[in-house]
Amino acid sequence: MLEEALREINRGSAEIIDIQRIEKLLTKYFETGETYTVKAGFDPTAPDLHLGHTVLLQKLATFQKYGGRVQFLIGDFTATIGDPTGKNTTRKVLSKNDITKNITSYTTQAFKILDESKTDIVYNNDWLELLGANGMLELASTLTVARILERDDFSKRYTSNTPIAVSEFMYPLLQGYDSVHLKSDIEIGGTDQKFNLLMGRQLQKTYDVKKQQAVLMMPILEGLDGVQKMSKSLNNYIGVTDAPNDMFGKVLSINDELMWRFFELLSTKTLDEISTIKSGVADGSMHPKVVKEDLAIEITTRYHSKEEAERAKAEFDRVHAKSQIPTDIEEFSCEGKVWIAKALVDCNIEPSTSQARRDIKQGAVKINQDKISDINLQLQSGSYILQVGKRKFAKLKVN
Repeated sequence: MLEEALREINRGSAEIIDIQRIEKLLTKYFETGETYTVKAGFDPTAPDLHLGHTVLLQKLATFQKYGGRVQFLIGDFTATIGDPTGKNTTRKVLSKNDITKNITSYTTQAFKILDESKTDIVYNNDWLELLGANGMLELASTLTVARILERDDFSKRYTSNTPIAVSEFMYPLLQGYDSVHLKSDIEIGGTDQKFNLLMGRQLQKTYDVKKQQAVLMMPILEGLDGVQKMSKSLNNYIGVTDAPNDMFGKVLSINDELMWRFFELLSTKTLDEISTIKSGVADGSMHPKVVKEDLAIEITTRYHSKEEAERAKAEFDRVHAKSQIPTDIEEFSCEGKVWIAKALVDCNIEPSTSQARRDIKQGAVKINQDKISDINLQLQSGSYILQVGKRKFAKLKVN
């Protein structure tokens, strides 16, 4: 059992610091039933998660399976500073109202993966606000400016004379102090968080917590393009709140190489099961499209239901395999003639008129199932079925 647990915990991880401590915690759990704590911090900077965010949640769920109790840390205090990781400018500070709304959305989505009975939701405002001026100064004295400038993003901004707020220097210290207060046994995060994760380990020693947390870092999941990280700003993401049809279709759109990354980082199938599937694809006994469909059903089921996932598959087959139009298309209307690019944006199937023009030029836009090429087309009165690519449809009535 210990060997299986270590395999699943190591699965997909980019780096583990102090694996010996994790092994000791697991051994004690299997021998005595004693649980341990696994911390992961989430800044409520947006209301919705995408599958890239859920890589950490999947790993937390794995720890829960093997005796871990999750400390689901909401950074409601640190969010008022803004995590500078990977940023070349000072981050916008969120309002308390925005933070509260985002927290509600985050936790609802997180419990589609995590076992709520084995999760403690904690808010770092509860202890960081109580530090006061003396506590903050004491905390700040534990780190030198030279050490903080070892962080790549800070170093680059400093050498390029890009402004760095003093409050940003406090962010890794405050995140590290969270581990002091919570006495965490393990902390997990993305590879871009290494400096902050190690700060918790360092501060536990400085504050004589009698333990130093192990650190596990997960890789950043690539988006639908298979190259850049999954991101809403890059529009290459699969949202946890995406409709079943969209979620299913997006998973099917990924390339075969990225499919295996999804299996490793997002699927609940065991490593042995995935190995069997890979062998089947390699020897031709399993078709990659069928394997990808099974993955799409698994992911869609997790965030919706088995029935909705099966309906999404049936609809996908009906529309794409038979080149038919979906049965349920959102309807829009407008008064007077309208420019095609604006119509596509107003119908929520293009993010901008510039993107609409690019897609028209590339032949990705259809009206009533016929491709168009005129970027200046004006739609006169009538009813139209607008389509972008294979998955985006809208009905428009021009009055």
